Amino acid sequence: MLNDLYDPATAIRVSGHETFALRLLWLKKAFDAASSPDGVDRRTFQEQSAIATFGVGKNMALSMRHWALATKVLEDSSTHLRASNLGRLIFTDGTGLDPYLEHPSTLWLMHAQLVSEPQAATTFYYAFNVLNQVAFARDDLVRAMAAIVDARTTARATAETLKRDVEVFVRSYAPRHSDSGEDAAEPLLVELGLLREHRSTGQLEFVRGQKPSLEDTIFALVLKRFWERQHPSSPTISVEQTQYGPGSPGRVFKLDEDSLVARLMGIGEATGGKMIWTDTAGLRQVALNGRLDAIDEFGLIKAGYRGRRAA
Repeated sequence: MLNDLYDPATAIRVSGHETFALRLLWLKKAFDAASSPDGVDRRTFQEQSAIATFGVGKNMALSMRHWALATKVLEDSSTHLRASNLGRLIFTDGTGLDPYLEHPSTLWLMHAQLVSEPQAATTFYYAFNVLNQVAFARDDLVRAMAAIVDARTTARATAETLKRDVEVFVRSYAPRHSDSGEDAAEPLLVELGLLREHRSTGQLEFVRGQKPSLEDTIFALVLKRFWERQHPSSPTISVEQTQYGPGSPGRVFKLDEDSLVARLMGIGEATGGKMIWTDTAGLRQVALNGRLDAIDEFGLIKAGYRGRRAA
């Protein structure tokens, strides 16, 4: 299966977060700052005034910008940052789907934005899509990322940088038990319950299973994007591809096979019949009914908010 991470042309990113995991209101604050038609000067998040503008320290403001770009809530240019169409769909006051991140679909969507492709948060992508162990140690992840960096002539990162990046990944998903004060504020994605840390050993473990708060249409969105990236000319896609392919919904959402198949069996309803489950002669797969580019991504996202009340 294709893996973008091993394409030399694929940019990787193991810094920029200033060692802070993504926090609850940061995406909304970043969106509001850049939501005018002209956007906002790129320096807004790094000037001294950022402390007053965002109510956080300067390094946190830089981290806020990093995560807003990584989740594609903001778009970057040489001089300005602008709210993306996705950001406007979700975070616009009054008309947005979920301006204050009260709905589980926003969390799943932001998670998928981070881990489905390697360019914005490479360690996150590697852990979810390439690492095959269910349980692992921080050092395992550091060594793996060091090997990826060392194999690329254009990439540089110190051992300390990689350790910090791995720690940010862990803090982004695994609940912590012993901290107090501001640093103990649970990061946004912890609520998804995708990673746990065993206190006695420090071992980390992905939590595979059904993911009941994940709407079928958000699952379908990730499947559509994976299909476009990895198998764009194929009219069908197999259970194995959707389970194990880098960027697949099975990997991104850490679904076990039974849970994945149950989602795929309902894909016709989730996509209005544009994808169809088939099981003929023991060949389990999803078939396209039309064209991938005819599936409206924003329509799938909107449907993911109609299916469940805000948490």
